[in-house]
Amino acid sequence: MSIALFSQAMADSLPEQTEIRYQGWAGQVTFVELAGDLGYLAPLKLKWVGNTISGPQDIQTVVTGDVDIGGAFYGAIIKLIAAKAPIKAVVGYYGSDDNTYNGYYVKEDSPIKTARDLIGKKVAVNTLGAHLEFVLREYLARNGISVAEAKQVTLVAVPPVTGEQALRQGAVDVTTLNGILRDKALERGGIRRLFADTDLFGNFTGGAYVLRDKFIRDNPNTSRKLVEGISRAIAWAQATPAEEVRARFERIIADRKRNEDASPIKYWKSTGVATRGGVISDGEIQIWIDWLVKDGLLKPNQLKAADTYTNEFNFYRTGKQADAK
Repeated sequence: MSIALFSQAMADSLPEQTEIRYQGWAGQVTFVELAGDLGYLAPLKLKWVGNTISGPQDIQTVVTGDVDIGGAFYGAIIKLIAAKAPIKAVVGYYGSDDNTYNGYYVKEDSPIKTARDLIGKKVAVNTLGAHLEFVLREYLARNGISVAEAKQVTLVAVPPVTGEQALRQGAVDVTTLNGILRDKALERGGIRRLFADTDLFGNFTGGAYVLRDKFIRDNPNTSRKLVEGISRAIAWAQATPAEEVRARFERIIADRKRNEDASPIKYWKSTGVATRGGVISDGEIQIWIDWLVKDGLLKPNQLKAADTYTNEFNFYRTGKQADAK
């Protein structure tokens, strides 16, 4: 290749936009941040604009253009796309497995032992319209609870860090716990698991990062660099011993100096992502489309799973034979 052609090829592959705005999570390291720390995003630079505690809020911020990338539960993504939000899921980033899952807990002496016992009770979730609500409603449906009866189960939005306290003090009858919050609550005793999301769905990827359609059109090289980097970071965390991942997360949190509690990192066990590097499949989205149709929130055939996501930029997409270095 001549120098001129080589120079043109290099220019054609340069990122159109080099600053990537995103929201973080206090006390956690996102895969966007991990990708940056591992050097997988260069020459892209990350700009942290604040923290979120809600996937739906995070992707709404992508829709409004206040950030460039955000992540949420697939059900929330599908509902936004059905409402004509111009976004695409680009890489799966969280999920549930034997080590990483969301459990629904009651006090040890609670009379709640079955789905029917939840009628008339209060259940704490981190936010409405997201993963924890959908899983609860699926649990109720699978156990013969009618739609009318399910409406008698009250969802209460409670910050995850106060979920255990809300249960023990009787403000709610059921709370949802995962990670350090679950493990520490179980160490203290006096609570028991009613069910978990993995009881219903097995090991599954539950949500994805999204980009705006316009961002992808205007910044194809940036989009590729960003998503390839994130997928490589996920694969790194999937393949690296948990203690090494935790050590890196702790160092990242210390270095960023956001005055936050890093103790949750000690309880990190796995990514929960079911596929290498977060490659998305029709199946993991279709289950939620079917649920929304069943619930009357989508019309039959209103959305195809394939129209809600793209693996075009994933480092591990079919046809690209490469390993993270």
